[in-house]
Amino acid sequence: MNHLTLASVIERRLLVNYRVEPEVAARLLPEGLRPQLVRGHAVAGICLLRLGSVRPVWAPAAVGLRSENAAHRIAVEWDGPDGVETGVYIPRRDTASLVNRWAGGRLFPGEHGHADFEVSESADAVRVAFATRDGGTRVDVAAEIADSLEGSGLFADLGEASVFFRGGAKGWSATRTGLRLDGMELDTDAWHIEPGRITSARSSFFEDPDRFPPGTAALDSVLVMRQVPVRWLPLPGRAAGPARLSA
Repeated sequence: MNHLTLASVIERRLLVNYRVEPEVAARLLPEGLRPQLVRGHAVAGICLLRLGSVRPVWAPAAVGLRSENAAHRIAVEWDGPDGVETGVYIPRRDTASLVNRWAGGRLFPGEHGHADFEVSESADAVRVAFATRDGGTRVDVAAEIADSLEGSGLFADLGEASVFFRGGAKGWSATRTGLRLDGMELDTDAWHIEPGRITSARSSFFEDPDRFPPGTAALDSVLVMRQVPVRWLPLPGRAAGPARLSA
């Protein structure tokens, strides 16, 4: 299937990051992908993303759509034709948009579940909560914009974190059939990320003891992107070998 290349603006993106024991993260990955390690930890998290002006690249911004979305993600690496490549594995995507639910996996890569979102934000603080309609996932995160990145066990400073996440632009999404992964790459010439401070965070995904036994996943940090124009480039899908533990 020929998927569309999309343009949009990241109006707000919270990257909520967890430090995870590598062997635990590896159990959630399909064959061919392995955890990308930072200071001995796997890196996983939740991307809470509001997109604006979403449209095919050839269409004017005025016709674009706006949506609240979420993706659970694990930083991964794999062996490509020219060496080791990096990106993220996305066991589930969720959205409040009926258009995204219908078009995801059809017109552009990435199948989406249905979720209801609650959002409140100001210039220096944001709270995003959502619950999926299937009852499988609940998230509630509140964060403040900070002057610097502090208290992270993964990243020494904002510059180090920025380089890491920019290198994870390729995303591989699980599909309902379980036979393939959908691929999409984030492309921008205006990459900009800000440090945040978590004031509260709950996640049924990361608090599930079957996925993450006690002590194997710890909340690490939050990063913020705002008003960044991007393109979403479809990638050829790849076969999905079985994960050792269903995500």
